[in-house]
Amino acid sequence: MGLKQAIKSLDAFPRAEEHLLQKTQTGALVSVIGLVIMATLFLHELRYYLTTYTVHQMSVDLRRGETLPIHINMTFPSLPCDVVSVDAIDMSGKHEVDLDTNMWKLRLHRDGHNIGTEYVSDLVEKEHAAHNHDHEEEKDNLHIHGFDQAAKDLVKKVKQAISEGQGCRVYGVLDVQRVAGNFHISVHGLNIFVAQTIFEGSKHVNVSHMIHDLSFGPKYPGIHNPLDGTVRILHDTSGTFKYYIKIVPTEYKYISKDVLPTNQFSVTEYFSPMNDFDRSWPAVYFLYDLSPITVTIKEERRGFFHFITRLCAVLGGTFAVTGMLDRWMYRFLEALTKPKRRSAMH
Repeated sequence: MGLKQAIKSLDAFPRAEEHLLQKTQTGALVSVIGLVIMATLFLHELRYYLTTYTVHQMSVDLRRGETLPIHINMTFPSLPCDVVSVDAIDMSGKHEVDLDTNMWKLRLHRDGHNIGTEYVSDLVEKEHAAHNHDHEEEKDNLHIHGFDQAAKDLVKKVKQAISEGQGCRVYGVLDVQRVAGNFHISVHGLNIFVAQTIFEGSKHVNVSHMIHDLSFGPKYPGIHNPLDGTVRILHDTSGTFKYYIKIVPTEYKYISKDVLPTNQFSVTEYFSPMNDFDRSWPAVYFLYDLSPITVTIKEERRGFFHFITRLCAVLGGTFAVTGMLDRWMYRFLEALTKPKRRSAMH
């Protein structure tokens, strides 16, 4: 008996006799409010526990020998597709664009609708091979014999497209070496004399553009590509746009342990207007460099014991507060009713 009594003395929740308990309407109201609050807080804590959060870590980038994917989706509303070319050069000055690279050009009407079939653009190396091979001999032939029939047809076709207000959409993926370099979109693929005949001077080349998407790898949750949605429209002027891009290698680790290698980047912009003495042609340049630091973003979930601790805190706190509120309301109502009872007895 002594042991049982000792154990009973440790009871922190003594029970009162049922006939000593008094149930009131205010107590019922406070109980219902307390249950609603506790249910709401429970659902909030459960959602908080089930959602993931990200942790950022930095380390030295050790990746070597990989290619850098450049996702491009741009519209040039004032340049026909026949004159638009894409060029990519790394820090050594060599062209790094593969002919098998998945790049496409789409002819657009002045209102933005597609008026031509999609086709693979020849891009850089084919054009440079055609136009730079024996360049001096080509110049002599142009001066002596004039344009050949293909050049004349191209000039006529492009001038008609410009008069109709045709534009061009360039999209696809460039796979370049993982070193500093640049890629640019311009009319550099044209022969200089053909370009001069079409535009009658570099100041008439309108490189107005809209960047729908520019990224350096697949997208992960929460990524922000600062050039997406950029619109640069020129009126009665021309010039060269230069975007200086700093690429930060990034790894995104999902809660499932899958790893997504990609890249983030920051950008600054510079515009150089053309003047009458410039010998260069307007273009849109993207000059990029890679950071030696890689960022690892990990998805994590809060521990179960953390969830239980927060749940006990909010539910227990709500129960305690509602109990105090019930006692205060009971005493307040009791204080109001006592004087009325005394006056009735007299």
